[in-house]
Amino acid sequence: MGKQMTELLKGTLEGIVLAILSVRPAYGYEITAGLRDQGFTDIAEGTVYAILVRIERNGLVEVEKRPSEKGPPRKVYSLNAQGQEYLEEFWTTWGFLADRLEQLQQGGR
Repeated sequence: MGKQMTELLKGTLEGIVLAILSVRPAYGYEITAGLRDQGFTDIAEGTVYAILVRIERNGLVEVEKRPSEKGPPRKVYSLNAQGQEYLEEFWTTWGFLADRLEQLQQGGR
């Protein structure tokens, strides 16, 4: 990914992670692997974990520790009502920005 993509992702990755969690609960590595499968190959696991810490601290997710076959229990994150509201606001904002960018790309019409 280029520098522009990296900079754009910084502002949207939290919403992307919440969107993933709106589909089903997941743990950090699972989220990172899903992002990579969708073409976000340069996203570091540490970046996703930092986002998970932040959204947990902000009360947007519920966390459940589940036993792991390999090592310590995994923290599984699921979107709660506050997280769903935040995600809806994210999609509204994203739609607004996408519309304006489309207008600019079409010559400002």
